[in-house]
Amino acid sequence: MAIVFVFVALLVVAVLVTGNWYVWRRLFRDTTAGPGPVRRIGAAVVVGGWLLFIGGMVASRTEAPFTLQRLLAWPGYLWLALTLYLLLALLAGELVRPVLRRVLERRARASAPEPARDLIPAGRAASADPEPVQSPEATGSAQDTTKGPEAGATTEEGSATDGSGPSRRLFVSRVVGGAAAAAAVGTVGYGTYGVLRGPKVKRVTVPLAKLPRAAHGYRIAVVSDIHLGPVLGRGFAQKVVDTINSTQPDLIAVVGDLVDGSVQDLGPAAAPLAQLTARHGAFFVTGNHEYFSGAEQWVEEVRRLGLNPLENARTELPHFDLAGVNDVAGEDEGQGPDFARALGDRDRARACVLLAHQPVQIHEAVDHGVDLQLSGHTHGGQLWPGNLIARGANPTLAGLDRYGDTQLYVSRGAGAWGPPTRVGAPSDITVIELASRQA
Repeated sequence: MAIVFVFVALLVVAVLVTGNWYVWRRLFRDTTAGPGPVRRIGAAVVVGGWLLFIGGMVASRTEAPFTLQRLLAWPGYLWLALTLYLLLALLAGELVRPVLRRVLERRARASAPEPARDLIPAGRAASADPEPVQSPEATGSAQDTTKGPEAGATTEEGSATDGSGPSRRLFVSRVVGGAAAAAAVGTVGYGTYGVLRGPKVKRVTVPLAKLPRAAHGYRIAVVSDIHLGPVLGRGFAQKVVDTINSTQPDLIAVVGDLVDGSVQDLGPAAAPLAQLTARHGAFFVTGNHEYFSGAEQWVEEVRRLGLNPLENARTELPHFDLAGVNDVAGEDEGQGPDFARALGDRDRARACVLLAHQPVQIHEAVDHGVDLQLSGHTHGGQLWPGNLIARGANPTLAGLDRYGDTQLYVSRGAGAWGPPTRVGAPSDITVIELASRQA
């Protein structure tokens, strides 16, 4: 097993080194005529960006001063996202390069002057003696005066130039590299703006067969994966709280991954959660990141802020049961999910809504007769094409799905983990409106 781990680790390192060398080559080496400060600066940027990212990860894992964590996290995580989209854009540019070269070659051939042709004076036979040819000695001096130091000169890429501009190959590299850089910066910039702006409200109607007519239209505000930490802080938490309260829900469900850090560091950032307002209160279940951040302390903190933690527990609301189970990451600490404890002795004639952080918990929910499970965890993939990986690891990536008699709704989440950036997976707060089939 150790050999396999080492092999995989070496493979990952090799892929990262190769990918970053490729980005440096296409952006800095191929766009310059020769060695110089641009190439050295490019190498420093690539290496420095990764050092900031690694430093940010180490600082967050070793409980370094929170100020240091923030200083390293912002540029380090953004560099991670930027590198991903630089790599993707440059790979896409490989398809453009040969096309652009052919276009330039055709234009060059079309604009080249045609060779001069000897004209035969009128009245002279075609077989007449040609003009006398000058001797090499006579022509040598004339040729020497037309030859300059730049005639027939080539660049290091091997393309002919007239000495007044970059070669064709250099020109193509600069166009493709510049376009790739602009596309990557634009993508990351817009994706970061979308996160910092705050999540948008999404409304979904879910019919439940056992829901009584009196509960028709009951609204549950579902929020997951806020990920308060070195990047997203108190201001972001306030935006989330204000957005939730603006929907005027009957109940609020916080389904895990609230934080990435200790209560000591992030207690002030989480303080706005005390302002959450709903007719039947706000409820909380742990996500996997709570177990990286001190789950017991955070459960007590959210309780102090007025939320109701559901640790493998259930509460009977007027028209349905609301249950919650711990995240599977808690198993390592003896605090894993216990469906029997949360659901084992309930009245199955009543509708049941379950809060469970990870969608993979749906199979246990089906076995215990749950009507609706509310989850998060996936972020919808967060950074395309990460959705392809996340889809393979989860039964449902985002949205509403059905498994037997149980429905599963997965939120994309309100925040972001790592880079404060989302591409192809916008953040959301979902208002679930329950519908009675008796209405």
